[in-house]
Amino acid sequence: MDISIFQITWFVLWAVLWAVYFMLDGFVLGTGFLSGIIARNDTEKRVLINSIGPVWDGNEVWLLTAGGATFAAFPTTYALMFSNLYSALVLLLFALIVRGVSFEFRGKLDGALWKSSWDKAIIISSFLPALLFGVAFGNIFKGIPMRNDFANLQFSYEGGLIGLLNPYGLVTGVLFVLLFAVHGSLYISLKTVGDLSSRALVLANRIWPALLVVAVVFLGYTYPATKLYDNYLKAPVLLIVPLVAVASLILVKLFAGKGDNGKAFIFSCLTIVFVVFTGVTGLFPNLLPSNLDPASNLTIYNSSSSLITLKLMTVVALIMVPIVICYKIWVYRIFRAPVTSEDVLGDKQAY
Repeated sequence: MDISIFQITWFVLWAVLWAVYFMLDGFVLGTGFLSGIIARNDTEKRVLINSIGPVWDGNEVWLLTAGGATFAAFPTTYALMFSNLYSALVLLLFALIVRGVSFEFRGKLDGALWKSSWDKAIIISSFLPALLFGVAFGNIFKGIPMRNDFANLQFSYEGGLIGLLNPYGLVTGVLFVLLFAVHGSLYISLKTVGDLSSRALVLANRIWPALLVVAVVFLGYTYPATKLYDNYLKAPVLLIVPLVAVASLILVKLFAGKGDNGKAFIFSCLTIVFVVFTGVTGLFPNLLPSNLDPASNLTIYNSSSSLITLKLMTVVALIMVPIVICYKIWVYRIFRAPVTSEDVLGDKQAY
């Protein structure tokens, strides 16, 4: 069987894994960095943390799987991505670690200083990943300053951490932050009750116009800054992907404005998924393009594993991915009820 079929299959799976991760962890990150704005007292902060407590670590499975899929299916891309972007990725991973520790440690002592310190840690360690993920994908879309001589196994990176904070990368970072802010606000409105839920829905409606403006800037800036539109110009039928993203974003505002937070949240999920698909569709067949030399691009064809490895991974994915999906559905069903102040005050095991 032609290896290209498996290479394309794993590119699609790679895109799906990232999209699902951002859809799921996006509302956790949004809830985390908005907690300092929405919550007015310690009880409300506990409600917010307990609304994401049962699911946040399970959402990280999709991040680990996306990284693992990159390592196994496209090892050259994985190696050069981690070596070239080492500083940025270490900062990102450190923030994710601090976030998990903050959730667990905040309630271990009752001191005001102790809790306020972990509250700040939750805000910062939730905001940084949202921004850095956007900056990272913005730079991937734009191209990495690297030169690769595949024949002689010589690879060089001509950038640095500061260079990643270029205007296009920052615009993409702000886009991710605002996407997750709206997503998190809608999640809070669904998972809480009373005044806290109402304030979260109001906040989602207030953030949405800023998200729309940044989304328009991102789409306009993408044309001169990247080559993502090339695939769409070659095959206009692909425009259905960004059109679904735009339509979903508009429907988020339509339903949020009517107070229908359930449908607004569903379309927020679709917006994030199709924003990721929009970028990845334009990226194909590249995984890590170079903005110095097109011959240095890392693609699904020059960085993939062997045919037998891809076949074995496909069999494993067909078995394990449905199991993970069923597990996640079960978890969200078990913890589907909104979290109230009575829940956290009456449960000593709550965060």
